[in-house]
Amino acid sequence: MTKLALSSADLPVFFEERHAALAARLTAEALAPLAGARDAADVARRMGEPLGLYAHLIPEALGGAPAGAGRAADRAAIDVRSLVLVREALGQVSPLADAIFAVQGLGSYPVVLAGSDAQRREILPDVLSGRRIGAFALTEPEAGSDVASLRTEARREGDGWVLDGEKVLISNVPLAHHLVVFARTGAAAPQRGGGDAGGRAAITAFLVDSGAPGVSAEPLPMSVPHPIGRLRFEGCRVPDSARLGEVGGGFKLAMQTLDAFRISVGAAANGMAARALREAIAHVTRRRQFGAPLSEQQMVRAYLAEMATELDAARLLVARAAHKRDTAPEKAGGAAARVSTEAAMAKMFATEAAQRIIDRAVQLHGGMGVIEGTEVERLYREIRPLRIYEGTTEIQKLIIAKGILERAAAELPADEPPPGRAP
Repeated sequence: MTKLALSSADLPVFFEERHAALAARLTAEALAPLAGARDAADVARRMGEPLGLYAHLIPEALGGAPAGAGRAADRAAIDVRSLVLVREALGQVSPLADAIFAVQGLGSYPVVLAGSDAQRREILPDVLSGRRIGAFALTEPEAGSDVASLRTEARREGDGWVLDGEKVLISNVPLAHHLVVFARTGAAAPQRGGGDAGGRAAITAFLVDSGAPGVSAEPLPMSVPHPIGRLRFEGCRVPDSARLGEVGGGFKLAMQTLDAFRISVGAAANGMAARALREAIAHVTRRRQFGAPLSEQQMVRAYLAEMATELDAARLLVARAAHKRDTAPEKAGGAAARVSTEAAMAKMFATEAAQRIIDRAVQLHGGMGVIEGTEVERLYREIRPLRIYEGTTEIQKLIIAKGILERAAAELPADEPPPGRAP
């Protein structure tokens, strides 16, 4: 069996026996049906049955994969370290599969967290099998990083709701059977740039069938062949039973979902970077110039050293964040511990480092690196969206700065001013 570069192999301090067992199943041979595949619907189905990868998106208590000792009964606990290993593997084998897998998680975890028993029974078993694919409909033409400014509306009408608005850049749209839609149920949207935190309390989440009357979808072409598109809601009527959680709880639900999966974005980036490094090493070892392999040139060796070091640093940040998310004590009320600062560090550094590593791999391939269809050329296009989705690099920097300043303030004596503020 061909072994993929997975962090559980050489960073065992962050992982447990179940992760080693999972890694042993995540071989290139096992994932071969996904490699090079272009039929997104077939790729999505295969990750359910027979591969069973979607089990890692659902808590053990709801039929998913084991989440570790003491967490079997936790109806919200997913094992983030398992997500890391799956996405590291998919990043090396099929970035298309990785993108579908990630959004299957985003489109199902809100049901885990806030769904009724009836919603969970209807949705989750088919998510596990791959018979049902989900989408996470949050982003809008005028609401990207500023989620609180979204303008899709859900107004009360009788015993249900009517949705009107537009979502854009929604992954899995052409495949999705259900949509987790975030809409405004309170006051009018704040003006752009207003930064009104009150807008967050006006957002509610709904579970909407993709084929419901009033829903239309339009695919959007991308630089990589991923399923993504635009959604329009025009008088889309849904019953109150379609609501996920409380009225006004949508913003918190969206943030909890993104917080759970953000770390794994870094893992996917690490997988792509590992594949690029492997391709670069193979090329410079085979390719001869000036009478010797390229690998004997000092500049080439310097590139390889930088690539390997950045990749290891990224893997360590991701493993640390995932370990802390899985093992940190629960907060009051049983809520999962948030590791927003560590998750943001992992996501930011890993995606930015992967972009640099893949760029160097292209450079080491010379002209062949920009020939359409070569592995490094494809990776060069595949890596770019990871620096944007689930929080741009710039947003991650703000999260990190906020976290370290809050920690510093908490450690100060009561009579000392917070960092950055004059006495």
